[in-house]
Amino acid sequence: MKQLTAKEEEVMRYFWENDALFVKQLVEMYPEPKPHFNTLSTYVRALEEKGFLSHETFGTTYRYFAVITEEEYRNGTLRNVVRRYFDNSYLSVVSSLIKEENISVEEVRKLLDEVEKLNEN
Repeated sequence: MKQLTAKEEEVMRYFWENDALFVKQLVEMYPEPKPHFNTLSTYVRALEEKGFLSHETFGTTYRYFAVITEEEYRNGTLRNVVRRYFDNSYLSVVSSLIKEENISVEEVRKLLDEVEKLNEN
């Protein structure tokens, strides 16, 4: 899965939260100062080229919609981070979180409980 820039991810959130949108609707949803129509149109077309959006034709305009869910993107991004920075080891990820004190012993115990429940099935 291709990675998104911060701005592309921001645009995708509007599609994940609102389903199908015309670029004009997308512009209207943005807070002031609103980005220019052409700017958002460029991002939307780039997202379509990357395979995150598709469109339906309505006369001379397009209504875009997400073809990848936020969960699919999040999981793909997580796998990419683990592969890229932790030598494909989820154990290394958890070890790093423990060392950085970003995860407590109680949270590790809960994680172990979840893993054990998954292995029982």
